[in-house]
Amino acid sequence: MALSTRRSALTTLGALAGTLVLPATQARAEAGRTGGRPLRHAHAHNDYEHPHPLFDALDHRFGSVEADIFLVGDQLLIGHDASDLDPSRTLASLYLDPLAARVRANHGSVYRGHRRPLQLLIDIKTEGASTYRALDRHLRRCPHLFTRYVHGRVHPGPVTAVVSGDRAARAPMEAQSERRAFYDGRLTDLGGAAPASFVPLISDNWTLNFTWQGEGPFPDAERRKLRGITAAAHARGQRIRFWATPDAPGPARDALWSELLAGGVDHLNTDDLAGLEAFLDGHPSA
Repeated sequence: MALSTRRSALTTLGALAGTLVLPATQARAEAGRTGGRPLRHAHAHNDYEHPHPLFDALDHRFGSVEADIFLVGDQLLIGHDASDLDPSRTLASLYLDPLAARVRANHGSVYRGHRRPLQLLIDIKTEGASTYRALDRHLRRCPHLFTRYVHGRVHPGPVTAVVSGDRAARAPMEAQSERRAFYDGRLTDLGGAAPASFVPLISDNWTLNFTWQGEGPFPDAERRKLRGITAAAHARGQRIRFWATPDAPGPARDALWSELLAGGVDHLNTDDLAGLEAFLDGHPSA
C-alpha cells in the first residue's frame, strides 16, 4: 500500500474508531488511570496517525509525543501531508484541550504523581514564521498548561512544547522575551551560541550521521561519535533525539535501541508504541 494511501486509511480508521470508543478512552486518559512509571525515553513519532492520538501514547506511558501542524486560515490542522487534513482534526481538539483536561483531573500533571513535563513536539509543515505566530496564540490560551520562558528564566509546566519543522520559526521565537515554546535544534546547533533555555532538544536524521542499522556490531568509531554527541549536549543541559532509525520489530531494532540508550540518547523514536513500551520495561534503569 502506498504511504499516502496508508495514511489516509489510518486517518479514516482513526476517525471511525474515535466515534465509537473515544469517549471511554478520553475519560480514562483525563482521569489519569494509566499505571506504572512514565517512560521518559519514549517518543511517539507521528503520534496523530494512531487510532486515538495522544491517548494511545499516554496509555503506553510515553514521555513525548509528536504532532505535525499546517496553518490553514487561522486554524492549526493535524496531518503529515496536505492531503491528510481534516477541519475537525486540529491541534486544539486532538492535543491541547485533552491535555488541559487531563492536567486538571490530575491536579497539575499529565501523569498522576509524576511531575516531569510531557514533551509535545510540534512539527511545523507550513511556512515557519507565520505558523509559529499562530501557534503562539493557541498556546497562550492555555496559560497554566505549558512550560514558559520569561525574561531569561524557565518556569516548568505540565507540558513542554518544542517547535520543530520549518526553520523559519526560529527568528520570531528568538525575538520573544516571553514564550510558551522552545526550539528543536539540529546537530549543527551543538555547541552553538543558543542556550538550552532556547534549544533544549537537538534532533537529527540517524541515516545522515551513522551507517549502522542494527545489523552486526556497532562500529567503534560510530559508537564514539554517538557518545561524543550526547556528552556535548548533556554538558549544556540539552537532550538528543534521532529520527529515521530502524522501526521494524526484530533484533536489529532492539540492538540499535540498546546502543542508543547506552550512548545516552534521550528520546527513542517509534511508531510502535507497545513495542517500545515493552523494550523499555525490560530496561528498568533507563
